[in-house]
Amino acid sequence: MSDLQTIKYETKRKNLYLRVALGHFATSNRHTNYYIDVVSQKSRLSEAKAVAEELASYYYADTKVDTVLCLDDTEVIGACLANCLTKSDNIVNFNRHKSIYVVSPEYTNSNQILFRDNIVPMIKDKNVMILAVSVSSGKTVLAAIDAVRYYGGNVTGISSIFSTAKDCIGYPVHSVFDPNDLDGYDVWRPHECPFCKQGQKLDALINSHGYSKL
Repeated sequence: MSDLQTIKYETKRKNLYLRVALGHFATSNRHTNYYIDVVSQKSRLSEAKAVAEELASYYYADTKVDTVLCLDDTEVIGACLANCLTKSDNIVNFNRHKSIYVVSPEYTNSNQILFRDNIVPMIKDKNVMILAVSVSSGKTVLAAIDAVRYYGGNVTGISSIFSTAKDCIGYPVHSVFDPNDLDGYDVWRPHECPFCKQGQKLDALINSHGYSKL
């Protein structure tokens, strides 16, 4: 079988779906029983818009955003989110008529986040929303928070498509989906994984880019 068999759950919002596969999967530091497929949401404009509209609803009224920092190749969603947050047709929109920067991080060989000199003005003294595919262990988002602080920015929000966490070192995390949307969702450290203890082989390696079947 060349592809995982995914299940698509529809929501009340048009073009907003949750696609998952059940199995035995491994990330770089965790094992889980669900693969959450976000490739279409990152790549297809109609779905990216739907994700952005859902996330923007958390920030319209009271959150100032100057820059959206896009992790995990979420630039299409980030651009849609910036557009939602600057629309003038919502009277309570705190950011309407503003221009919002949409930027991506660069990583050093030691996996630290770097912003070049011409990008720093988009971070320094700016209110930065961090956008990620998912927030689980929080490692990636923590690195982004540290980088924004180091370059003189102010983190005003953390958004993701899927999150198992409600906050990250005191910053609220807003997501479109969470474990309550998935029956029996669980995640374990590799040595605690019940599938491994039963001798069940991995179905695939997964990350924010997709999956590689084994």
